[in-house]
Amino acid sequence: MKVNKTFITNLLVLEPNIFEDKRGYFFESYNKKTFKKNIGDFSFIQDNESKSSRGVLRGLHFQKPPFEQTKLVRCIKGEILDVAVDIRKNSNTYGKYYSLILSEKNKKQILIPKGFAHGFVVLSESAIINYKVDNFYNQKCDSGIIWNDPILNIDWNFDSNKVLISDKDKNLPFFKNLN
Repeated sequence: MKVNKTFITNLLVLEPNIFEDKRGYFFESYNKKTFKKNIGDFSFIQDNESKSSRGVLRGLHFQKPPFEQTKLVRCIKGEILDVAVDIRKNSNTYGKYYSLILSEKNKKQILIPKGFAHGFVVLSESAIINYKVDNFYNQKCDSGIIWNDPILNIDWNFDSNKVLISDKDKNLPFFKNLN
């Protein structure tokens, strides 16, 4: 596994070693021993999966303390633009975002540590996303930031008039109103 650092501390892009032949391919999407040696010791406790159609934008979501979550995200089918926003108030990249394409072709993963808001938009006809988390969901700690926040100014690489957003996500607060 190749571990790529981003300009945001602790936000990592992972590229697996892929073994291909005429039958198809094989790779380890997660190996606790390798992960611990190269990245750190995380105790992932749950795997989540979602399927979405082209233009669906989910996010920007996060869990407030004490239920913050580290996420290991990958796209199993299709293609998404994945976005992580640093909301760690003591970070020198507070309010900055990092985005990348995750797809079934590139098989990249992103490790999003605690203290980040996360979202994605589907660029292909449909996409299946899988992510591991290291803490359970708690409805009372569920929070987020509106996807089109003017301060964050995220380039979603998609026509903003064509995104499909849940009512919940349409009503998320602005970045400046985080507390």
